[in-house]
Amino acid sequence: MSTTTDGRSARWEVHRQQRRKELVESAIRTIRSRGAAVGMDEIAAGAATSKTVFYRHFTDRHGLYQAVAERVDELILRDIGTALGHGGARGEKGASLGVLDVDPRSVIRAAIDAYLMLVERDPELYRFIVSAPIVGSGKSGNAAEAVATATGKMAGQISELISAALVDRGADPAPARLWGQSLVGLVRAGADAWLAGSAGDFTREALTEQLTDLAWSGIKIAWKRPTA
Repeated sequence: MSTTTDGRSARWEVHRQQRRKELVESAIRTIRSRGAAVGMDEIAAGAATSKTVFYRHFTDRHGLYQAVAERVDELILRDIGTALGHGGARGEKGASLGVLDVDPRSVIRAAIDAYLMLVERDPELYRFIVSAPIVGSGKSGNAAEAVATATGKMAGQISELISAALVDRGADPAPARLWGQSLVGLVRAGADAWLAGSAGDFTREALTEQLTDLAWSGIKIAWKRPTA
C-alpha cells in the first residue's frame, strides 16, 4: 500500500471516530430531552441525519446503545477522579481505579457518589442505560444482556481494586469479581429506589454515605490483615 493511501486511510479513520463521537453526543442530548424510551427515528432527527447513517457507524441499535454506555462510563470515571482530587485525566477511557493512590474506602465512596450523581443529574440517561429500551429483543441481543455489559465496567474496576488488596494480604482473589458485581448491584438497587422515591427523603450526599457504610462494612475484609 502506498504512503498516500496510508495517509488517506488514517485521515478517514480520524474522521470516522470524530463522527461517531458527534453522533453519540447527539443521541445523549436527545435522550435527555425526549426521555429514555426515545426511538431511533427521534435520535436520527435530533442529529439531523438518518437512521441509515447511525447504522453505518454503529451497525444496529445495540451498537449505538453500547457506544452511549461507554460514554456514560467515561463520565462516571471522570467524576470519580474529580471527587478524589485527581482531575478529569483519571476519568479518561482506560483509566483504572486501582492506580489511584487513595485509601480504598474513599475510592468506593467516590464510585458510589459518581453513580448517584449520574442518577441525579441525568435521570433519563440513567434509565436508558439500566433498562436499554432501545435494544429490545432483536437478533443482536436482548436488553438484559446489554445492561449487564454496560454496568460491568465499573464492576470490573472495583473487582480489580479488591483483587489487588486480597493478593497483597496473601488471600485468594477469586471472590473479587463476585464482590465487585455485587457492590454495583447494591448501588443500583439503592439508586433505583431513590429515583422512584421509595428510599426515603435522602439527599445524594446522605444516600452516598448510607450505601458506602453498607458496602464498606462487607468489602473492607479484603484489606484486613490476618492476625498472627
